[in-house]
Amino acid sequence: MSERSFSAPAAQLPLALRFPPDQRFEAFVAAPEGALAQLHALAHGEAVAGSVFIAGPLATGKTHLLLAACAEAEAAGRRTAYLPLSAAAGRLRDALDAFEHADVVALDGLDAVAGDREDEVALFDAHNRAHDAGRSVLYAARVAPDALALVLPDLRSRLSQCARIALEPLDDAGRADVLRLRAQRRGLQFDDAAIDWLLKRADRDLGSLTALLDRLDRESLAAQRRLTVPFLRQSLSGD
Repeated sequence: MSERSFSAPAAQLPLALRFPPDQRFEAFVAAPEGALAQLHALAHGEAVAGSVFIAGPLATGKTHLLLAACAEAEAAGRRTAYLPLSAAAGRLRDALDAFEHADVVALDGLDAVAGDREDEVALFDAHNRAHDAGRSVLYAARVAPDALALVLPDLRSRLSQCARIALEPLDDAGRADVLRLRAQRRGLQFDDAAIDWLLKRADRDLGSLTALLDRLDRESLAAQRRLTVPFLRQSLSGD
């Protein structure tokens, strides 16, 4: 459930390059009840609510769900756009205008534009156009709409009308499940004892853990070794 920044996907890129294989619904751990079904319906254009607002602290999987919804929608033949708002702060109207073609638009990190009146007006206008055209919009932020530092009451009202998904940080069991699942999806053998050993010694932030798994994947492939405690101890001895 790592969260990372991506530029808007280029239409000619293969699906797996636009939306990394790890960022899929089936790879998400401990989703709130009904959340994946709700996002699946939105991706396929079957949702009752055309807009969904995902809120949760850093590294709880917001970006994962946005990218998974985009990947699901594209696999169903729908046009999608993903935009990290931190990359468009101060010029949001131009960025949103470029995405008018999309059936599903995922806007990640509303916190980055909250407080900028021009960006908020642009977002309000884009939301209304999407609603009128029957397009789906996914929002993500660290806090719910009523806690965002917005200056435009009408935008807060629109966002508050979205269906809500609230994410919480994973405990160690959840983090272990993430590592185990991602290792399995890569064809890696990751012993439970090694996972426990790693969680006791590594940064428990999911973004850091998944980046570390990427590194261990490369090193284990080069050494032709499984992810065991002795291998981890050797690999991380210089850290």
